[in-house]
Amino acid sequence: MQLTLEFGGGLELLCDSVKVHNVNVKLQDREDKLTMKDLLAWVRANVIKERPEMFMKGDSVRPGVLVLVNDCDWELSGQLDTTLEDKDVVVFISTLHGG
Repeated sequence: MQLTLEFGGGLELLCDSVKVHNVNVKLQDREDKLTMKDLLAWVRANVIKERPEMFMKGDSVRPGVLVLVNDCDWELSGQLDTTLEDKDVVVFISTLHGG
């Protein structure tokens, strides 16, 4: 599944300072859909290069990380249960940073 992942508000520093990642996430044999929970585990293993604890807490993102799926707040679409489709754009923005 082709997805575009964007990191901002300082989260790009956890990904070798790369803000936009065009990725191909392969579904597991037993899965017929990709959820945000699956994607977050994949991002943690494949995209985050350092300090994953600054991005995730447990199975979800840390408090203070805004997640948008196709410009829609993921809290409106089911958070971890949000089902992703090919060519979706997922944006992660940290709202917690120094001033």
